[in-house]
Amino acid sequence: MIFSLVSILSRLPLRVLYWVADWLLYPLIYYIARYRRKVVDRNLLIAFPQHTPAERKRIARDFYHQFCNTIVEIIYGYRCSEEEMRERVVFENTEEVNQLVEKAGGGIFMLAHMGNWEWMASIQQWLNNGITEVNVYRTLKNKRMDRLMLAIRAKRGGVCVEKQRILREMLRYRAEKRTITVGLLSDQKTRPEVTKTWVTFMGQTVGFLEGGEVLGKKFNYPVFYAHITRTGRGYYQCTFRVLSANPTQTQEGEITAAYARSLEANIYEQPVLWLWTHNRFKYCKKD
Repeated sequence: MIFSLVSILSRLPLRVLYWVADWLLYPLIYYIARYRRKVVDRNLLIAFPQHTPAERKRIARDFYHQFCNTIVEIIYGYRCSEEEMRERVVFENTEEVNQLVEKAGGGIFMLAHMGNWEWMASIQQWLNNGITEVNVYRTLKNKRMDRLMLAIRAKRGGVCVEKQRILREMLRYRAEKRTITVGLLSDQKTRPEVTKTWVTFMGQTVGFLEGGEVLGKKFNYPVFYAHITRTGRGYYQCTFRVLSANPTQTQEGEITAAYARSLEANIYEQPVLWLWTHNRFKYCKKD
């Protein structure tokens, strides 16, 4: 049922889906369901204490509009051609990325829930022939939604690997002498009992996932931050910034801290693009 619905909706022009986002989804999510409104308001208060309540409310409303945009864009992406996707998501400095990745035999892309993060999987179109993009994902509890999201992600040409299997798969690729890039959404909150790296982030001492740093060091693959901006409705630009070209030469926690600083700058640049509905500051280290 859900596959059929997405398949039908994905055939609609994007302007029609945006109408649905503006006049159906947004009122339903923001006003009626009030989806995680308290969490969003709390996150914005922590992140922007210098702003007035009116300014934070404006950010919240703009965020929910972007959130609805992202939902319909993901649906539209199910049928979107490679040519159109290449226009809608532009990747900068890919020549440098390809050179570093080919030299090292692989690379790590540390992403965040910024803009339309699902469309970032289209990076496969911008990589040199012979480089395979591997996207790490966490299995969803809802099996139908999990199958749907895997089907949508597969449309962009990369390979999806469940997070528990990523190390094994990377070892296999290396044994087969295949060059890969590994995309990781690294901004999820971590439980304090398993957190090793604590960094100052938006005025709070917050734990960050170390997966990108750990994998980068183990394989000595260059690590990049994917800086995402929205250039127009339905149009994004991703600029890869090198966090470390030689991870084995870095101190423990150095790459993760650099990622957190890059993410913070990205958020302050366009705050409505970050996924504020997650309880971002649930676990903070007290001074």
